[in-house]
Amino acid sequence: MPPVPARGAQVLSVEGVHVWLSGREVLHDVGFEVRAGEFTGLIGPNGAGKTTLLRVILGLEPPAQGRVIVGGGPGATSEGAGPGRTAERVGYVPQKVVVDPDLPLRARDLVSLGLDGHRLGIPLRNRGRRQKVDAMLEAVDAGRLADARIGTLSGGELQRVLIAHALVSDPALLLLDEPLANLDLRSEHEVVALLARLTGERGVAVLLSAHDMNPLLPVMDRIVYLAAGRAASGGTDEVVREEVLSELYGHQVDVLHVRDRILVVAGPHGPREADQAAGLPEPPGRTRSRGV
Repeated sequence: MPPVPARGAQVLSVEGVHVWLSGREVLHDVGFEVRAGEFTGLIGPNGAGKTTLLRVILGLEPPAQGRVIVGGGPGATSEGAGPGRTAERVGYVPQKVVVDPDLPLRARDLVSLGLDGHRLGIPLRNRGRRQKVDAMLEAVDAGRLADARIGTLSGGELQRVLIAHALVSDPALLLLDEPLANLDLRSEHEVVALLARLTGERGVAVLLSAHDMNPLLPVMDRIVYLAAGRAASGGTDEVVREEVLSELYGHQVDVLHVRDRILVVAGPHGPREADQAAGLPEPPGRTRSRGV
């Protein structure tokens, strides 16, 4: 196992990243840090550029300007970089995984691909390899699923196996792209609690993208809020403020605290729309403002 970075050590640095796609600037001067043993939420509405930013970190999308440094070494720069420069340091759980129910692949097989799936040839089977895979499945509370075909797993079970696949190579940084999408409330809480535990136990740095920050509030150490291609980072109380988010969005934004939830009303609105965002009844003929 590679040495575990000391808690608080810098694992990821994103510095002044600009990305243009199809003639449109998707990310503008984005910069933040992620540290070992910390849980960071990458929060923003759909289309804010979260997936593009994760692709930049992985070395799959070269930035027009700026650079990414993973674990003290360059990952992607304005001169371009390939995925191999970061792959060994980063575990990744993609946003969408489409599984054929009839695919003859067990959970154990999928996790083992995280050890050497990037290499050519048939992997050698040995006791140490199997023990590591089984230990990783146990670490994500999925040991009972080891021999289950992945096409039969529920959404929450599949997320656990995908997390095990991403972590079995002992990365310093774990990236997750919308892992809570399409999960029921119970599975959502279980996955968040699992990631928070692994962050503490293994010292891995977690960067998880989501459009709703509320499930992450109990466990987030830092937040990177992305809107209109711009980012603000820091503690939740520092970032999720009306003046900070209004500057990101480029117009007035309201931050509403409703019991233990935070709602961000980011569209042009009046008091009536703000009431709707807070979960109050919607008057006839009006559309609901979206909290993100």
